[in-house]
Amino acid sequence: MKHIDIYEILDGKYTEQKVTVCGWVRTSRDSKNMAFLELNDGTSLKHLQIVIDKAVLSEISEFMKLGTSLKVEGTVVKSVVAQDSFEVNAENIEVLGKCDAEYPLQKKRHTLEYLRTMPALRVRTNTFNAVFRVRSVVSACIHEFFQKRRYTYIHTPLITASDCEGAGEMFRVTTHGFNTEFKTEEEYNAADFFGKKAALSVSGQLEGEVAAMALGKIYTFGPSFRAEKSNTPRHVAEFWHVEPEVAFAELPDIIEIAQDLIKHIINTVLNECAQELKFFDAHFEKGLIEKLKSVVSNNFAVMTYTEAIEKLLESGEKFQYPVEWGCDLMTEHERYISEVICKRPVFLTDYPKEIKSFYMKQNTDGKTVAATDLLVPGVGEIIGCSEREADLDKLLEAMKVRGMNIDDYNDYIALRRFGSVPHSGFGLGLERMIMYVTGVQNIRDVILYPRTVGTIS
Repeated sequence: MKHIDIYEILDGKYTEQKVTVCGWVRTSRDSKNMAFLELNDGTSLKHLQIVIDKAVLSEISEFMKLGTSLKVEGTVVKSVVAQDSFEVNAENIEVLGKCDAEYPLQKKRHTLEYLRTMPALRVRTNTFNAVFRVRSVVSACIHEFFQKRRYTYIHTPLITASDCEGAGEMFRVTTHGFNTEFKTEEEYNAADFFGKKAALSVSGQLEGEVAAMALGKIYTFGPSFRAEKSNTPRHVAEFWHVEPEVAFAELPDIIEIAQDLIKHIINTVLNECAQELKFFDAHFEKGLIEKLKSVVSNNFAVMTYTEAIEKLLESGEKFQYPVEWGCDLMTEHERYISEVICKRPVFLTDYPKEIKSFYMKQNTDGKTVAATDLLVPGVGEIIGCSEREADLDKLLEAMKVRGMNIDDYNDYIALRRFGSVPHSGFGLGLERMIMYVTGVQNIRDVILYPRTVGTIS
């Protein structure tokens, strides 16, 4: 169907020209001699006004229903009311798809909680129109960042036999239905598709390290799955994950790369999503644009876990979860560190080895590992990062302490036997990054279909 995107009309490229546009009716207004429609086709946050002269088009009732899809032919003119804007004087309108009277997105503003009940329609609202356009821009600029720096894009498997994090919070993959004929788990697994237990991957890191040991600099960008029963505004069971792995890189090197990536993302959003950011600044986080400009203009803070614990204890703040050295920091602690203590993004380094994963490089103090999390105001952690343990003996010992099955990690262990090198990597949760640059507070509102505990649609 030949037509012109609405964003091009609004850019002023077709003034005084006859055009055909398509879209959905977002608002409508009727008067004695004239009627007005706001049309949106998804290419712009701003709607295009369609002006209907009833002397030209008298039967307009089908055009006025919210949610109806239309094809409009008419002439582009400068708006009489809105400065530097354009509208279309309609000459012919065709209904492409009628909309039932029960259409739930009427003129009143709906809560995000209400909109989550209708994932098939919520994308038509201004909020989600803006969210998903920002998400698209961020995704593209992540690829741009790595491609320009000669990283190789690797597709790691989504089905795996090993648990990268060692926490066991994985979704089982099986071809078996409900069955009582097997007497043991081993017998059950042996009869399954792969002949052993399989699950959806929580991370492409282990396979990414394999690629980095030959290609030097790689990144993965795809979905990850975690069966973690955390029903919080920051957790979903299926999310998108950016994971670079870099050979010959120690912890300070990968911290620098992570900071550069975050600044690149924010700069791109500032430059390419001005209309969307203005919307989010007005409706979700006052001062959002200034916050983002400040982030790209300053270096991030760096603080050790031990220093952070000391400052939390000295703060006198009454936290829901007690603070002590060795505890796993909760969201309230992370946000206090970034929002109150540092007042900017902060890399928290050198965590106790007991609360971090088996693959992280052990520091010489015997208590901590060369790991860092990037904490940002308003969200908490958005990057988990570490130098990987390159020493075979130390790696095997960490796995034994955790009771891991060594045979499940033969390929990973082989990397330490054949030309091991210092190497580092991190994981950036795409949805949490989108939350940070938009000010949207719930992760369920930055992904098309959120998968959470007890909910799948």
